[in-house]
Amino acid sequence: MILGILKEPSPETRISLHPEAVKVLTGSGNQVLIEKGAGEFAFLSDEIYKEAGASVKTRAEVLDSAEMIFQINPLELEEQKKLSKGKYLIGVYQPLVARDLVKELAETGVTLFSMDSIPRITRAQSMDVLSSMSTVSGYKAVLLAAATLPRFFPMLMTAAGTIAPAKVLVIGAGVAGLQAIATAKRLGAVVEAFDTRPSVKEQVESLGGKFVEVPGAVEDKGAGGYAVEQSEEYKQKQSEMLEKSIIKSDVVITTALIPGRKAPVLITKSMLVKMKAGAVVVDLAAVNGGNCEGTENNKTVTISGVTVIGNSVLPSTMPEDASKMYSKNVQNLLKLLLKEDQINLNFEDAIIKGTCITHDGKVIYEPLLK
Repeated sequence: MILGILKEPSPETRISLHPEAVKVLTGSGNQVLIEKGAGEFAFLSDEIYKEAGASVKTRAEVLDSAEMIFQINPLELEEQKKLSKGKYLIGVYQPLVARDLVKELAETGVTLFSMDSIPRITRAQSMDVLSSMSTVSGYKAVLLAAATLPRFFPMLMTAAGTIAPAKVLVIGAGVAGLQAIATAKRLGAVVEAFDTRPSVKEQVESLGGKFVEVPGAVEDKGAGGYAVEQSEEYKQKQSEMLEKSIIKSDVVITTALIPGRKAPVLITKSMLVKMKAGAVVVDLAAVNGGNCEGTENNKTVTISGVTVIGNSVLPSTMPEDASKMYSKNVQNLLKLLLKEDQINLNFEDAIIKGTCITHDGKVIYEPLLK
């Protein structure tokens, strides 16, 4: 099969397939085309891709010749319109949010696989892009906060006196949150964490964090590890409990997302007013509106003396390793999709069925159909 790798639009620096994956794919009989300069911002030259077996082409040549096209970010509308029926497209399309885009792609006859829709089942863990990229975001969020905070993270005992450690609150103990907890602890901070799922308490404590528990949360084991919508009574208790932790924290990192919905607002402007001057909030839910009132996606703003960083592209700040992780997720999916160099659309397989968004001119993604 002819596989095509495209260069990502700025400011994206990652690339969808690493040379290690290209070597495996060409070794099994596939032909790989890559757009010239596609890997330069991930520090992967065209020469490295040639050595792995890929052929360097222009963007137009890749789009025209490749049967399966890889680009992390959605293609531009004009490029989508030019895709011929029967091509396969693999990227991150957020189908529950970009519904019009998905519909337009279906009309072109393209089969779309969206990597952020991989089912959260044990067998699919090695393909879970959201988890691998959340690992990068959680790690980098703490480093960003530490670089911005006008105070030290660890406790320091010096001839000039003792410096107390920074207090860090992590809201949401999913993959990003747990990585943030671990990184903040390594830097010497005192860490607290909150999550509506009581089941994550043990994981938080195993990393050295203190779990802030609000009794009465509803947890849905069928939600794939995500938080679910809570009652108004619980939200009121949660707000009161969180406010106590927020106003004493030097750094707050928020990661709370509900699939297909606007991110819940957990830090209000009235809370920001009570925080220490110079405190930092890193809002990893900025792409869906943010957990902090006043967050602006991919911008840093100051509200009542608190620096609020809304950043949804943190994986792009570590393009080499982030690309390698994303590529491995894609490569593992391709083990299911490609059998003897031919496409294997087995819709009896829960992973293929759950990740395929459009096929044969129709939207087939069940959450959208519902």
